[in-house]
Amino acid sequence: MGLWAGLNVLPKKSFATDYSYRTERRHQEKLLEGWVSGLSPLLFPEADSFSLDFHAIPPRGDETDLENHYLPTRGKAGPSILTFFAEEQKSQVLCYANANLTREDQPGEVLRFVEFWRDLTGRNPQWLYFDSRLTTYAELSRLTEQEIGFVTIRRRGVGLLRRWAALPASVWQKALIDIPKRRHPRLWYRDERVTLPDYAGEARQVAVKGLGREQPTLFLSHNFTSTLRPLVTEYARRNGVEDPLGSSVDFFHRHCLASEVRLNVDLDTVLTVLAHGCYRWLANQLHGFGQAKPKRVYRKFGETPGTVEIQRGRQIVVTFDRRAHNPILREAHLDRDCPPIPWLANHRLAFVST
Repeated sequence: MGLWAGLNVLPKKSFATDYSYRTERRHQEKLLEGWVSGLSPLLFPEADSFSLDFHAIPPRGDETDLENHYLPTRGKAGPSILTFFAEEQKSQVLCYANANLTREDQPGEVLRFVEFWRDLTGRNPQWLYFDSRLTTYAELSRLTEQEIGFVTIRRRGVGLLRRWAALPASVWQKALIDIPKRRHPRLWYRDERVTLPDYAGEARQVAVKGLGREQPTLFLSHNFTSTLRPLVTEYARRNGVEDPLGSSVDFFHRHCLASEVRLNVDLDTVLTVLAHGCYRWLANQLHGFGQAKPKRVYRKFGETPGTVEIQRGRQIVVTFDRRAHNPILREAHLDRDCPPIPWLANHRLAFVST
């Protein structure tokens, strides 16, 4: 509630420690389960595809005993806390997070998310999209055993690049990705079956040239029936997970660590997932702002002055001062059929615009 009310910097010293030092990972998981089960019917009722990514949070101040992880902003590895996020692709809503990770835990986090989603919904995710550093070939084999679709990128070693450079031009097939405003619509690709270390059976490898990189991009999957277009376009949506992660840093200030203890940071990370979901829900209620980021929604609608009157008839009336975007709030009817709010002495809420 503090995040929603505009306290976008999480409380750190005197208040947060009163509860964050008493939580465990299972508490955060229960919180996520309750949150996602309530939010999914509203924003992603038929979720089947997820983008996965790691994000390292560096500490500030004195030296720490944290493990080193790669920090993109610094271009090198440094002491940091590794966090994992899962985003539902169509709604672009974060639905899972874990900051209680070590380097040894990193490869298995994909399957822990699968277990979390299966326990919550009774079914496995249908598609997972992630980059090459997220997990190992052995974990990809376990995804295949559970019939979970995945698309990832294979690292381009020297031997692979040398082999691709020696191939004649005739082995490359042409393809057209007819998406409006796409920067690189014409591609050349080669589709083949490969064997991978620690991977049971064969995998599908699609080498694609023309994506704006000097060397071919190698897509890995165990789906042998999809054409090139959905393979490339669906994986490209994985980059959408960077937006909520950027909002978590820019707006919710997730890089301001409350502690060097991973469990405490895990609680803060889960709270940013909840806050991000609140803003995604509100953005979907506001006509024309469905794709707006939390920072923009807060500035135009959340940061609105007004008066609050508690009436005897167990009603709370919020009167907004005159602002340019008030008609959009009024059109949304956010207070329509508002039930009694248990944690506000069963008062009902009503909005009034001047």
